[in-house]
Amino acid sequence: MARFQYSFQAALAGLLGVGFSFFLSMGWFLVPSAQAGPIPSVALPVAYLPPGDAITDPNALLRYALPIDSPEIRKVQDKLEGLNYALRTKQWGRAKRDIYQSSKLIHRKRAAIVEAIPEERRSMADPLLEKMDSQLEVMEKAVKTKDLETLWASRRVTLNTIGDLEYLMVKGFPYEVPTEYDNLPQLKGRATIEFKTNEGPVIVVVDGYSAPITAGNFVDLVKRGFYDGMTFDRAEENYVLQTGDPDGPEAGFIDPKTQKYRAIPLEILVEGDEKPTYGATLEELGRFLEKPVLPFNSFGALAMARPESEPDGGSSQFFFFLFEPELTPAGLNLLDGRYAVFGYTIEGQDALDHMGRQGGKIISAKVVNGLDNLVEPKV
Repeated sequence: MARFQYSFQAALAGLLGVGFSFFLSMGWFLVPSAQAGPIPSVALPVAYLPPGDAITDPNALLRYALPIDSPEIRKVQDKLEGLNYALRTKQWGRAKRDIYQSSKLIHRKRAAIVEAIPEERRSMADPLLEKMDSQLEVMEKAVKTKDLETLWASRRVTLNTIGDLEYLMVKGFPYEVPTEYDNLPQLKGRATIEFKTNEGPVIVVVDGYSAPITAGNFVDLVKRGFYDGMTFDRAEENYVLQTGDPDGPEAGFIDPKTQKYRAIPLEILVEGDEKPTYGATLEELGRFLEKPVLPFNSFGALAMARPESEPDGGSSQFFFFLFEPELTPAGLNLLDGRYAVFGYTIEGQDALDHMGRQGGKIISAKVVNGLDNLVEPKV
């Protein structure tokens, strides 16, 4: 199996006062190698990195990645996502204030929240808003008694309900994919994939709103049974778990219709952009300080592997990023902008962790939801 190894170069950051420039030189790569044997361990230069405060919850990352326009529901979400810190540090006053303000926002901005939903789906909003009201009441009572267990559980339920409400707000696919990629499958929405592995099930959500070509290629290959029976490369100390290289001379997928290697462009949607960039890393575009909508923040982030020198050379190989907070701090990972994340693991992190330590095998992979969002190639 062809391997994509990490080769880390020193990272350098300089920040001076007014009149001086801020510059950053960095180089973390996935480098192709046909050599067998274990991936070598490396020492990472991370002492210069400042502490990060990035979101690491995969469900939160997926919520924020939804293409919606509702500042009202986002304000409520921000407060409840941020409640994580107050609860962990037992800042009861702050927690009480944020819960109270969230409840007031829901009541004051209810009409605006509902109006952000397409009319044909608005009837589905009332039960969700009522559920949020109920859970926030539970949280208000729990914070008074400092009942952490109830607070964590109610917060999770409320945020999941917010995610359901936000999903109702999505108004179709938000942009046109360049026509030059019409020959590739595309995912115009989201899909859920279940891997059955020798260590247990792993469930991922892939996000076609942010990476329609990368996610579409992956869903198409899962549908074909392409990954069934494949083994994972051991992560060793490199914090990736990779698979997708079939037996044969080509390290990728050969389309049976064309008998050609299916190459997938590097596809990254940056926060604030209307559509993804293609064919170049953010560093190459001079945008290395900007944040992708789908960052390498979460354990089990799902990304497309590719030859280091070929941004558009990906095909079937993908990897799970095994997040290590000491060495790969969230919000500061230099893989962001170099490789395309297209989904997150929402269940089965323990199975990934075990396979990262001792290797593993995909018994089967199946699209359990969202297959109707897959658009077949036009040509």
